[in-house]
Amino acid sequence: QVQLVESGGGLVQPGGSLRLSCTASVSGGIFTIGTMGWYRQAPGKQRDLVARIMRFGITDYADSVKGRFTVSRDNAKNTVYLQMNSLKPEDTAVYYCNLRYSGFDYWGQGTQVTVSS
Repeated sequence: QVQLVESGGGLVQPGGSLRLSCTASVSGGIFTIGTMGWYRQAPGKQRDLVARIMRFGITDYADSVKGRFTVSRDNAKNTVYLQMNSLKPEDTAVYYCNLRYSGFDYWGQGTQVTVSS
């Protein structure tokens, strides 16, 4: 079984910061080769890509978070992080950790991030 465990969500004021973590219960080889991503979904909206980190450490970011969010991974710990700075109310959503490997998507349970004054 593939299992992704997320942590770090919560309530923060605009301009604040949070760091999300996700640890995957997969082999080191799968974690290294696979793409780890962060997606978010607000009520009534579709799930959108926020950031991802691929093989060789190549990263992608949604335009809305560039310059504010940073995705990183620690292959020795099978863990991916999302550092979120300068948070805005528009960032409020459930954030999901994702592993894409061999054409399949695996998802964490989601963690709520609320940005509000």
